[in-house]
Amino acid sequence: MVERFEVALNTPVGRLTTAIDVPTGLIPITAIVPVARRLGEEAAQLEIQHATEAGQAISCRIGCAACCRMLVPLSAPEAFALRDYVEQLPTDRRDLLLNRLGDTKDRIKRAGLWDRLNDVSEASKPIADEELDPINRSYYALRMPCPYLENELCSIYEARPAACRELLVTSPAELCQDLAQNPVTPLPVSMRISSILGLAWGTLTDSPPRLIPLPMALEWAERHEEESRRTWPGSALLDQVLDHMWRFLSQAFQTRSSEL
Repeated sequence: MVERFEVALNTPVGRLTTAIDVPTGLIPITAIVPVARRLGEEAAQLEIQHATEAGQAISCRIGCAACCRMLVPLSAPEAFALRDYVEQLPTDRRDLLLNRLGDTKDRIKRAGLWDRLNDVSEASKPIADEELDPINRSYYALRMPCPYLENELCSIYEARPAACRELLVTSPAELCQDLAQNPVTPLPVSMRISSILGLAWGTLTDSPPRLIPLPMALEWAERHEEESRRTWPGSALLDQVLDHMWRFLSQAFQTRSSEL
C-alpha cells in the first residue's frame, strides 16, 4: 500500500509541484532516498531553466568526467542505498567494482589519507569546512578517477550520489580540468540533498550528520548494517525530508536576497 502526497516547494527560481507515492507501512531510510533525489533533480531543472533564460548554458556533457576526481561526500542513507545497489549487481560487475575499490583504497592508504577519511566518516560531531578543505585538496591532488568510473562514464549513474547530480557548471568545460586553480561557475543549488538526508537521519537516530567519503561508503555501510535495518512509517520519513528541505530553501531565499 502506498499513500500519495502532493508536494509544493517554493524555490528561489520557481515553484516545484509534484506527486509522491510513499509506502504506508514501516520502511528503512533507503526507501526515501530516491524520493529525495527526485525532488532535488526537479529543483535543479528549475535552476537550469532559469539559467538558460538568462542566456547561460550548462557545460556538462556525457563523457565529461573531470569532476570525478573530487572527493564526494555521502550521507548515511545514501551509503546504505549504495550498498544495496551494489549487492544486487551481477556477480561479474560487482567483483570488478569491488576490485577497483580495493585498488583505490590501497592508493589512498599510500597517500596517507585513508585514516583521515575514516575519521571523517565516524566523526561524533559536524566537521568544519576549514578542517575538511585540506583533506579535499590532498585527495584531489591525487587526480584519482572515482572507483565507480568506467571509460570516463559513471557505472552507477542511476544510483550516483546527490553531490554528483548537483554539480553543474556554466563556465567553459575546459576550466574543470583543474578545479583547484580555475574559477568555475557552478549552477546554484537551493537544497543539498545529501545534507538534507544526513540531517534527517541524524534527527531520526539522535546521531551526528555523517559525511562519508565515497571510496569507503560500502565499508562504512557494512560496519553500520544494524542501523540500516531500522524502520519508520513512510509518512514520517517524508515529513523529515521535507522539513529539512524547507529549511534549506529558506536559507537559499535569504542568501540570494542578500546578493541582489
